[in-house]
Amino acid sequence: MEAGQPAPTFTLPDQDGREVSLEDLRGRPVVIYFYPKDDTPGCTTQACGIRDQWAEFEAAGATVLGISPDTVESHATFAGKYDLPHTLLADPERAALEAYGAYGEKVLYGKTTVGVIRSTFLVDAGGTVAKVWKRVQTETHADQVLKALAELD
Repeated sequence: MEAGQPAPTFTLPDQDGREVSLEDLRGRPVVIYFYPKDDTPGCTTQACGIRDQWAEFEAAGATVLGISPDTVESHATFAGKYDLPHTLLADPERAALEAYGAYGEKVLYGKTTVGVIRSTFLVDAGGTVAKVWKRVQTETHADQVLKALAELD
């Protein structure tokens, strides 16, 4: 998945069990970030970075979707524990993860494994991928995305 391509559509359940469809979010920018697992150090840093700058994401008119293979219940616990204001989507079948190329081989501590490749996609209001971040750095993630959102205008 590269910038300039149409964003693959999906419909997945959120942390409250409600279905969320990318198609229904047209007309505003959507930040889709794929992460490996709820309540782990890197994933918590990434999600809380978004939470801590939530007012800026709202001001940019962006919808933020975090997607992992975790369950709806796991997402509900994670969102509640850290007071996350954005939507978390459960993708246990890895349909969206695979459509975006966010699941596959990766090297972790010198060992090749298969799993979620932490990555983020900024989808513009028309449904086109505007920016791609592969192998995201969790500490600076929110700042990078906010800068790209500002450049969409």
